[in-house]
Amino acid sequence: MSATYRALASVVMLIGFYVVALLQLAAVVALGVWLFGHTNGVVTGKLLLPLVVALGAVGVGMWKAIRTKNEPAPGLVLDERAAPGLWATVRELATAVGTRAPDEIRLVPEVNAAVGEQSRLLGLVGGRRTLYVGLPLLQAMRIDQLRSVLAHELGHYSGRHTRLGGVAYRGRLAIGETIERISPRNPIGWVFKGYALLYLMVDNAASRRQELEADRASVALAGTEAATSALRTLPALDAAWAFYMRRYVESGWSAGLAPDDLFGGFAQLLDARRDEIDALRENAPEREPSRWDTHPPIGVRVAAMTAAPATGPGADERPGRTLLADVAGAGRHLQSLVVAHGSRRVLPWPEFVAESVAAGVQRQADGIYRAAGRFTGTPSPGLPTVLELVRSGRLGEFAEQFFDGATRKEAAAAFAGPMETLLDNAAVRSGRARWELSWTGPARLVGPDGEPWDLADVAELAVAPASVDEALARLAERGVDVAGATVVQSRASARNADLIAGLANIKIDGREHDVLVLDNGLVLIADPGKAGEGEKRLTALVGSVPVADLAARHPYLPYEEITSVEVRREVPLKATLTLFDGRTVQMQELMASEFLEKRSRDTLLTVFRRING
Repeated sequence: MSATYRALASVVMLIGFYVVALLQLAAVVALGVWLFGHTNGVVTGKLLLPLVVALGAVGVGMWKAIRTKNEPAPGLVLDERAAPGLWATVRELATAVGTRAPDEIRLVPEVNAAVGEQSRLLGLVGGRRTLYVGLPLLQAMRIDQLRSVLAHELGHYSGRHTRLGGVAYRGRLAIGETIERISPRNPIGWVFKGYALLYLMVDNAASRRQELEADRASVALAGTEAATSALRTLPALDAAWAFYMRRYVESGWSAGLAPDDLFGGFAQLLDARRDEIDALRENAPEREPSRWDTHPPIGVRVAAMTAAPATGPGADERPGRTLLADVAGAGRHLQSLVVAHGSRRVLPWPEFVAESVAAGVQRQADGIYRAAGRFTGTPSPGLPTVLELVRSGRLGEFAEQFFDGATRKEAAAAFAGPMETLLDNAAVRSGRARWELSWTGPARLVGPDGEPWDLADVAELAVAPASVDEALARLAERGVDVAGATVVQSRASARNADLIAGLANIKIDGREHDVLVLDNGLVLIADPGKAGEGEKRLTALVGSVPVADLAARHPYLPYEEITSVEVRREVPLKATLTLFDGRTVQMQELMASEFLEKRSRDTLLTVFRRING
C-alpha cells in the first residue's frame, strides 16, 4: 500500500467518523422533534440528554485533537562532536535510500529506534525530521546490526511514511478522546466504539505493510544476516532491559534510592550475561499474526527479509557504542534529562545495590516480625521474639501460617529458610556484613574481609530448641547483635505492591468507596463520586499515580491484618472481614457498582479464599 493511499484512507476514515456523528446528530434531532410532539418537554429532555452529551464529546475530542501538538519525544540531542560516527552513518544511509537526512538525532532510553516528522497540511508538506535512537541499542548491537536498524527507519522517510504521522496521530487521538467521554452504557458510544475498531484495523494494516517496505531498505543496506539478527535481538534486548529494571533498579528505587549511572549499569549487565541474551534471541517464541498489530510478527518479517535481495557491505562486528564519542558520558547526560530522581539519594552502583537489597531483606524480616508480634502480643517484636518462640517450643505453631499443609514439626524445620533471612538482616544491621553487587547473579552477603557469609548452617541450629544457644554463640563470635534486629516498619505498606483488581462504588461499613485490590492489601477510597462513572474513574486514578502513593493517601488494609473473611453472598458480593484486633469490616457490592476489569470481583473472592486458607 503506497503512502499516498494510506494518507487518503486515514483522512477518509477520520472524515467518516464525523459523518457518523452528524448522522447520529440528525437522528437525535428527529427523535427530539417526535418526542416533543408526543410527550412533554421534561420527558423529552431526560431521554435526549445522554445522547446530546455523547455527541458533545465528539466536538470536544475533535477540538483536542486539532489543538494537540505532536512534539518530539524527550531525549538527548546528539551533535556532530557527541556522535561523529553515528551522524556519518546516518547521512550515508539516507543518501543510499534516496531521502533527506534527519535534522536532529535524539538519544532516548527505550529499546527502540524511530523516526518522526513535524509535517504540515495533512502530510502534504514535509517538516523537521527527528531520528530517535535508543541508547540500549548502541550498547548491545554491532555496527552492522545498527546499520540495519537505521536503514529501516530511514526507509520510512524515503517511503514518505512519516508524512502521515500527524494524520494518524490526530485521528487516533480524536477517536480516543471521544470514546473516553462517553459512558459505556450510552447507545451512541457503542456505534463510536465499533467505528473506532474499524479505523484501527484499516490503519494498522497499512502500518504493517509500511514496516515490510522499510525492511527491504534494511536488507539492501546492511545485508540479510545483520538485518535478521538485529530484528531477533530486539525482543531479547527488551526482555533484558525489563529484567534489569526489575532485578537491579526497582527495589532500590522504591526504597528512596537511585543509581548514579542507570544506563552504564545496563551495559555492564549486557557484558556479564551475553550468553543468556544470545539464548533469548535464538529461542524467542513466534507470535501469531493479529489484525490489531502495528508490526508484522518477527517470523513473517524474517521470511520477507530472507527473500529480499541483499547488496549491503560485509559484516562489521565492531560494537555499536563506538558510534558515540563518549557513550558513558552520553548515558549520564541522558539520565539527567529523562529520569526524575525526586528526593531519592543517588548512589554509585555498589552502594546502591548494598542498600537496596538490605532494604528488601528488612521488608521481608518486618513481615515476619509483625506476624510474631500478633502471635505473641508483643508491641515491638524482633529477632529475640522469634528466638523466644524457638526456645519455648512454639515455633512450629507460629510457623504454620507460612507453610500451607505442613504439620507443626514440618513448619518448624522449614522455618530455617525465613530464619536465614532474619539472621542476614541482623548481620547487616550490626555492621558486620553487607550485600555485594553481582551482574551475573543475585547479590551476595559478604563479611568484613569481602568473603561470602553463609548463615544457612546457623539458621538450621536456630530453629531447634536444643541448638538455639549454639546458634546464638556463633552469631556472637561474628559480632552479630541479635537484640538490635527489630521491626522497622510496624505496619505493612503498599510499597512494591501490584494492582490486581478494582471495584467502584462499594459500600464499606455503610459508606461508599472505591476499592483498589493490590496483591498485599486493599486501598479504600471514601466518597469517590457518583455511580455510572466508576470504571472511568478507576482507570484515570490508577493511571495517574503509583498505587503505593494512593495507599499512602487513603486508608490501607493489608491482608496480613485480616484473620478471616465470611462471604455471605458472592454475587452481588457481601462479606465480613475480621481483623486480628477484633474489629470487623463490612463490604457490600451495590447495583451501581462497576469494575476496573470484568474479573475484579472474582479476583477479590480469590484473595478472600487465600486469607481463609
